Amino acid sequence: MFQGKANTWCSTVVLMFLILITAFITVSGNSLNTDREILLNLKSFLENQNRVNRGRYSGWNRWTSNPCEWHGIMCSPDMERVTGINLSDSKISGEMFNNFSALTQLHHLDFSRNTLKGLIPDDLNRCHNLVYLNLSHNILGGELKLTGLARLEKLDLSTNRFHGEVKFSFPAICNRLVVANLSMNNFIGRIDTYFDGCLNLMYLDLSSNKFTGNIWTGFSRLVEFSVSENRVSGLIPASSFSDNCNLKGLDLSVNMFHGEVPREISNCKKLVMLNLWGNKFSGPIPSELGSISTLEGLLLGNNEFSRVIPESLLYLNNLAVLDLSYNNFGGRLQEIFGRFRQLKSLVLQGNSYIDGLSSSGIHKLTNISRLDLSYNNFSGHLPAEFSEMVGLKFLILAYNQFTGPIPPQYGDLSQLQALDLSFNRLIRSIPPSIGSLRSLLWLMLANNSLTGEIPGELGNCSSLLWLNLANNQLSGRFPPELANIGRNPTLTFESNRRSNVMIAGPSDCLVTKRLLTMDYSPFGFIYTILTRKICKNVWDQLLQGYGFFQVCVKGSPVRKYRVSGYLQLSGNQLTGEVPSDIGKMQHFSVLHLSYNQFNGELPVEIGNLPLVVLNISWNKFSGQIPREIGNLNCLQNLDLSHNNFSGIFPTNLNCLNELSKFNISFNPQIAGQIPNIGQLATFEEESYLGNPLLHSRLLKLQDPTVPPLNSGKQALPGEEESEDGFWWKALLMEYGCGMAFGMVMLCICVVKVEPKWVVNNVEGLHQLKAVRPWKKNGSRGGGRTI
Repeated sequence: MFQGKANTWCSTVVLMFLILITAFITVSGNSLNTDREILLNLKSFLENQNRVNRGRYSGWNRWTSNPCEWHGIMCSPDMERVTGINLSDSKISGEMFNNFSALTQLHHLDFSRNTLKGLIPDDLNRCHNLVYLNLSHNILGGELKLTGLARLEKLDLSTNRFHGEVKFSFPAICNRLVVANLSMNNFIGRIDTYFDGCLNLMYLDLSSNKFTGNIWTGFSRLVEFSVSENRVSGLIPASSFSDNCNLKGLDLSVNMFHGEVPREISNCKKLVMLNLWGNKFSGPIPSELGSISTLEGLLLGNNEFSRVIPESLLYLNNLAVLDLSYNNFGGRLQEIFGRFRQLKSLVLQGNSYIDGLSSSGIHKLTNISRLDLSYNNFSGHLPAEFSEMVGLKFLILAYNQFTGPIPPQYGDLSQLQALDLSFNRLIRSIPPSIGSLRSLLWLMLANNSLTGEIPGELGNCSSLLWLNLANNQLSGRFPPELANIGRNPTLTFESNRRSNVMIAGPSDCLVTKRLLTMDYSPFGFIYTILTRKICKNVWDQLLQGYGFFQVCVKGSPVRKYRVSGYLQLSGNQLTGEVPSDIGKMQHFSVLHLSYNQFNGELPVEIGNLPLVVLNISWNKFSGQIPREIGNLNCLQNLDLSHNNFSGIFPTNLNCLNELSKFNISFNPQIAGQIPNIGQLATFEEESYLGNPLLHSRLLKLQDPTVPPLNSGKQALPGEEESEDGFWWKALLMEYGCGMAFGMVMLCICVVKVEPKWVVNNVEGLHQLKAVRPWKKNGSRGGGRTI
C-alpha cells in the first residue's frame, strides 16, 4: 500500500516537472515572438509619424519574420531575445516610442542623428537592463530625469535641447557609468558635487551648456574632461590635480576662470591635450608644463599670461600644436618661437605684435604646416623667407599692415592649401607663380590695393574652390582660364583623408568663419550655431572633401551633398564680357561679380552652374536676362540690379521656389509684367525700383521720372524735383550706405542743395567701398503674403 502511494507521488512529481519544463520551453519560445510584436508596434508608431522619407525600419517583417535578421536589431547569442536597437540616422521625426520597457532584455538603444522631439518618456526609466543609450543629435528637450537606469555604462545626449539642472539624474545613474556626454544642450546650475559618486566614470563632456559655479574638483581621476563653453568661474584649486592624475585630455576653454594655473598640473603625466583658451588666467605660463612629455596640444590663447615663454616647453618633443593667440603680448615677436622645431601648428593671432618676424627665425620651422599671425600689427613687406617652410599648408597673415607686393616665392610652397593675405595694404599684381599651387583650396586676397589683371595662370590651381579677390583695384578682363579653378580637388582631399587629424582650438573657428565668407548663403547658417565642436566638424569635412552643403543637380529638383566653392571678385575695376567658359565651374555655388564694369551679355552658360548665390549688380551688363537662370533650382539670392539689361522680363524666374532675396532694380530698359502670384510676387517694391517699363498689379513702383541712382547723368535743365521726393532719396541712400552718409543727405535736404550736385556725385559712393565693404544684399523674400 505504501509502495502504491509512493509510486503515485513520484508520478505526480514527474508530471509536475514535465509541466514546468513545458511551460519554460513555451515561455522561452514565445519571448522572441513577444519582442517581435513590440518591434512591429514600434514600426507602426514610427511609420505613423513619418509618412514620407522613412528609414530602413520600414522593411521590418517584409522579407523575414525573424526580428534578429531585421535592420538595426541585435539579439542575444542564442537568438532568443532582442537585446539592442540601432536606428541612428534613420530619418525619424516626432516623439519617442513609449514602450521600450516591454523589451525586457534591452541592453542597447541608439536613436542618434534623427529629429526626435519632445520629452524622454518615463517608460525609458523602466529599461533596467539598459547599458548603452545614445539619443544625441536630436531636438529632445525638457528636464533630464533618468533615475531607473542603474546599469547604464554609456550615455550620449549631446546636441539636443535639454534644460534645467542635472541633479535629477546624477548621481542616480552613476553606479556603473563610464561615459557621459551632455554637451551642446541648455543645462544650467552647478557641477561641483553631482559627479562625486560616479566612481567608474572616465569620460565626461559638459561642454556648450550654461553651467555656472565652481569647477568640480574630482576631474583628475577621469581620462577626459571637458566643460568648455560654459559660465563656470573661480580659481582652479591646486588640489584638483592629485598625485594619481589620470587625465589625457582637459578642456576648460571659454569660461570665466581666473588666477594662475596651478603648478600641480604637472602631476598629470599622461596629459596629451590641455585647452585653457578663452578665460582670464594670468601670471606666468607654468614652466612645470615642460615635464609632461606626452603633451601634444597646448592651447593657452585669449588669456592674460605674461609674455615670457618658458624654455622648458622647447623640450616637449611631442608638442605639435601651440596656441598663444590673444594674450596681448605686444612688441616684437619673441625669439623663442623660432626654436620650436617640433611644432606643426603655431597660432599667434591677435597679440598686437609690430615686428620681429625675421629676427625670431620663425621661418626656420620647417616641420610646421600651419602658421597663423593674423590680427596683429606687422608692417613692411611680406617675408619672402616663408617660402623656406616647405611643409606649410596654411599660411594666415590677414588683418595686419603688410605693404608691398606678394612675394612670387610663395608659389614654391607646393603643399600650401590656404593662403590668406586679406585686409592688408598689398600692392601691385598677383604673381602668376601662385598658379603653381596645385593643392591650394583657399586664396584670400580681399581688401588690399592689388592692381593689374587677374593672371590666367590661376586656372592651373586645380584644387582652388574658394577664391576671394574682392575690394582691390584689379582691372582687365575675366580671364577664360579662371574658369578652370577647382576642376579637380580630389587629390588634395584624398591626401587630407590620409593625414592625421590635427588638434583644433577656438582660434581655428575664427579662421573657419573667415575662410567660409559667411556673409551670404549657403554658409551663413553655420555662423549662428558655430560652437567649437561644430566648427571642427565643418573644418574636417571641408578639408577632406566630404559633402556638407546641399547643391542642385542641373535641371532637376534632386539635391546631393558635396563641398561647394565660391568666386568673389566684387569691388574691383574689371571690364569686358564674362566668358562662356564660366559654365565649366561645376563645383561653385556662389558667384559675386558686383561693383565692377563688366559689360556685354551675360553668358547663357551661367545656367549650367549649381548656384545658390548670383550677384552681378552694379555693372554694365546689357541684352536680355538669360532665361537659363530660371533653371537654377537652388538659387536663393539673385541680384541683377543696376545694370543695362533690356528686353522682356523673364517670367520663368517665378519658378525659383528657393529664392529669398531678389533684386532687379534700376534696369530701366526691362519691360513686361511682374507675376501676380508665385515667388516673385513675395518681394517688395525695392526689388523692382527704377524700371519704368515694368508693371505690377500688386506693387506701386517708383515714378519713372526718377533717374536710376547709377546712371551718373546730370538732371536735364529745368527739371525739378519735389522736396518730398528728395527726402525719399535721402532715406534710400541711408538704407544703402549707412547712417552717416544718410545724415549727410538729410542735411542736403535741409539746406536745399541743388539736386544736380547730388546726381553728379553719386559715383563717389563707389569709392567708399574700398575703405570698408558694404553689405549689399537685395530685398528679402516672404515680405508679402499672396
